[in-house]
Amino acid sequence: MSTASQKGFVFTGWHMAGIMVLFFGTIISVNVFMAYRAVTTWSGLVVPNTYVASQQFNGKVAQARALAATGINGRLAVTADGARYDVLGADGQPAEADRLVLNFKRPVGEHQDFSIELASETKGVFSIIHQILPGHWIVEAIAERGGERILHHAERVSVHGAGK
Repeated sequence: MSTASQKGFVFTGWHMAGIMVLFFGTIISVNVFMAYRAVTTWSGLVVPNTYVASQQFNGKVAQARALAATGINGRLAVTADGARYDVLGADGQPAEADRLVLNFKRPVGEHQDFSIELASETKGVFSIIHQILPGHWIVEAIAERGGERILHHAERVSVHGAGK
């Protein structure tokens, strides 16, 4: 009498090799994709030369403190169709400024960054009609009077809707 037993599943080295290839293949594929996205979406550079930037740091801090001591500040309004900026003195009243430039920068990437000079409407009030793409922006305002900087203000804004 022969007792033949049915042969069930046998886990072999080929099965283990397949599991290893799938496991590590998944990890490597995800890492390659993430590295590709990191390289193509943001340069990673905040300043072109960190050594030079570190040497200029104390001077920039002193300049920022001097500007803050004047009490001049501003109020920014940005829409998809343009921007308005009010330069205000320490008393909250409009302050005299000859020139105002807004630098629009994306938080990540620099391919859409741009600068615009606003036209003066009245004392301390500047505006421009300009299409601004929707999304998040870091807007840097620089006001000058008599060729000297009197205001440096940066603010993060979100623009909704589309320009005309």
